[in-house]
Amino acid sequence: MASSGDKFVYFLMGGFIGAAVALLLAPQSGEKTRRLLDDMYQEGADHLGEKIRDGKDFIAEKSREVVEDVEEKIEQGKETVEQTKKQLAAAVEAGVKASKKKKKSVS
Repeated sequence: MASSGDKFVYFLMGGFIGAAVALLLAPQSGEKTRRLLDDMYQEGADHLGEKIRDGKDFIAEKSREVVEDVEEKIEQGKETVEQTKKQLAAAVEAGVKASKKKKKSVS
């Protein structure tokens, strides 16, 4: 399936091909032709502007999601570090108690 970018390129190519065929097959006055080209240009520019706005909105949304994910991972990391510190402190304390107990029993 074609991506949005590919679809837009196909849209533009179709517009240019259609304009070329219209110019070749439907002879009009210069003023009418200029007006037709101007209208087609304006439609293309409007469509491009809309796609750019959609792209900016998409990027902003994805950026927010990434920031939220990173913040969540940071919090999880902090919790893991805190738990590890507590476990390490408990292990050190247990080692100190065992050492003191051993020294008392040896004396």
